[in-house]
Order: sequence, then C-alpha cells, then structure tokens
Amino acid sequence: MAPSETRRPAVAGSFYPAIREDLRDLVTGFLSGVDATPKPARGAVVPHAGLIYSGQCAAHVFARITLPPVVVILAPNHTGRCGAPGGASVWTRGSFETPLGTVSIADALADALLARCELAGHDVLAHATEHAIEVELPFLQVTDPTVTLLPVVLAWDDWRRCEALAETLAELVAQWPQPVLLLASSDMTHYESAASAATKDRKALDAIERLDGAALLEACRRERITMCGRGPAAVVVEACRRLGATQGTVVDYRHSGLVTGDDARVVAYAGIVIT
Repeated sequence: MAPSETRRPAVAGSFYPAIREDLRDLVTGFLSGVDATPKPARGAVVPHAGLIYSGQCAAHVFARITLPPVVVILAPNHTGRCGAPGGASVWTRGSFETPLGTVSIADALADALLARCELAGHDVLAHATEHAIEVELPFLQVTDPTVTLLPVVLAWDDWRRCEALAETLAELVAQWPQPVLLLASSDMTHYESAASAATKDRKALDAIERLDGAALLEACRRERITMCGRGPAAVVVEACRRLGATQGTVVDYRHSGLVTGDDARVVAYAGIVIT
C-alpha cells in the first residue's frame, strides 16, 4: 500500500451506518442532543464503540469543543498488527475515508513527529482494520469538514514511552502555526457489571481529571481497569499538562447496558474535555 493511498472504511455498516445520509442523521442527532456552547480545548478523551452505544457520550465532548484546523487522534492497537519498530504507528499521507467523505492527513505534522520521535513510524498495517480512529471521524466531518487529521495507533501503554511521546507532541503543538487538538480514543471498563465498572472507572477518571498520566496507568494496573486506550489517554493528559492545561472535566459517563438493558456485563464510556 502506497503512503499516499486513502485509508478505506473498515467498520462502516457495523460500528456505524454505511449509508451517508443515515450516518449524518445519526451523528447530527447525537450532537443536537447536547445543550452546550463550543469552546477551545487542549485535549479530550472520547469512546470508540459502536455509535448506538457510545455515540451520545462522544457527542457530549464534540459539541463542547471548537475544533481547530488539526486534530491528533491517538488510539490503542486492538488488532495487534504493527509495522512501526517503535510501536507508535502513524499514517503519514493521503486521507481517511468514511461514508461522509475524506479527512485529509496533516502530513507536515506527521513528518515533524516522525523526525523528532524515534517511537513513531509510518505504518499502514496497524491502521488497516483498526476501528478506534475511524469511529471518531464522522463527528469531525459533521462538525467541521475542513479539519485535518494526524492518526496515531499505539502498541504499548508503559509510562516511559507515553511520557516521551507526550513530550514530543507538546513541543510540536506549542510551536505549530495552527491550533491543534489532542484527542485520545478509549473505552473504559469492559465486560463487568455496571456497578463494578463505575467503581473502577472512577479511579481512572480521578487521575485524568488531575492530568496525571502516570497515576492513570498505575490505577489501571492496580485496579485491573480494562480501559483499552489508557496509553493514548496518558499521552494526551501529559501533553496537555505540558501545554498549560489545568484540568480534565468528565462531561458524560455511561455504559452499554443503557442500550441493551443488561447491566450485568457492560462496556463503559467516558467523555472528558481537557482545558
């Protein structure tokens, strides 16, 4: 696959509608259900499940943020495929496609990241069937179709590498000629009762609210919190802190049982805005 190719949708028709009009109506409906005034933000954490489960939670974030020209989305590697030696897989050219059209890659920022961070490398393999970035794109496209994207999939979640990537991202964003939003794509606790998930997730959310990425990773290990995007969230939290952010605010928390009617085995979702 050439670096300039468009990344085609992998989960259209399963995680979200494959028909353009249906997808736009779904996302617009989610956003219209949030009574909020968009404001600038340093970063955010949003879920990435099927939109019928997590879309309203994600909308609580996107409806509150004025999107800048560039959005960096960091996501976990669910597939285990990775062609970047450093484990931070970047799609550096072309665009990502959904039924709503394409989102262009912020190629200059991608090049700058690869030049400064030995962990990052061009890697289409990790992105080919990964859903965690793709599911966020319809919200960007509906909210501001001119946004450009820097997509990064992480194959690790240790603090040493999270801190190193956060440091590089913070330096790049601080000097970039355009405003940049840092966004972590993550669900929270998986396949436990709603009550257990809420108790565990509160510990992770406390760390995010304090902008303490190291504490977030430690809480997930200590409490066995199955937050799939804990690495991306730790990176975003630390980078935002270095850029002057002072707090994370949980704007929505919910779980799949609210849709399925089964609270015994849920996946939980949190929406967090970092300012």
